[in-house]
Amino acid sequence: MKKDENNLRINNEIRVPKVRLVGENVEHGIYDTHIALHLADEQGLDLIEINPKSEPPVCKIADYNKYLYQQKKKQKEMKANQKVVEIKEIRFGPNTDEHDFQFKLKHAQEFLKDGNKVKASIFFKGRSINFTEQGEKLLLKFAIECEEFGKAENMPKLEGKRMYMMLSPNKKK
Repeated sequence: MKKDENNLRINNEIRVPKVRLVGENVEHGIYDTHIALHLADEQGLDLIEINPKSEPPVCKIADYNKYLYQQKKKQKEMKANQKVVEIKEIRFGPNTDEHDFQFKLKHAQEFLKDGNKVKASIFFKGRSINFTEQGEKLLLKFAIECEEFGKAENMPKLEGKRMYMMLSPNKKK
């Protein structure tokens, strides 16, 4: 009797009276467990419980090691196809010049095109905290300029001496 690290029950570990059978070279349907075990044994394969939560549990007649290999391969492919969203930060001052604004805007648009989120922030130093409305206008202008590539998740927020806003990329069609 084999013990599995994936918590799959196989062969004689399956203790339910009836199972739903799937797989190649077998007629799909509901069978008594001992008949399903006998069918698997005739083919020289294993009876693997692939969905224990259904009623009756779903079992497959297959080579156990080959089944595990295919499952690991599927998981590896799924992991390779996952896109990790990064957060890129663009920093401004409350009195950022128009040229600097355009330069940083171009970078933010590239980040959004690549599918990354952008966090636009303004840091207020010393007495510049008096210009929070000027900073808010700058962030809103930034959001409007980036509308083609992404949308603002929230309005500008002031936390301490930093005001920030998150932009997420538009969904690709």
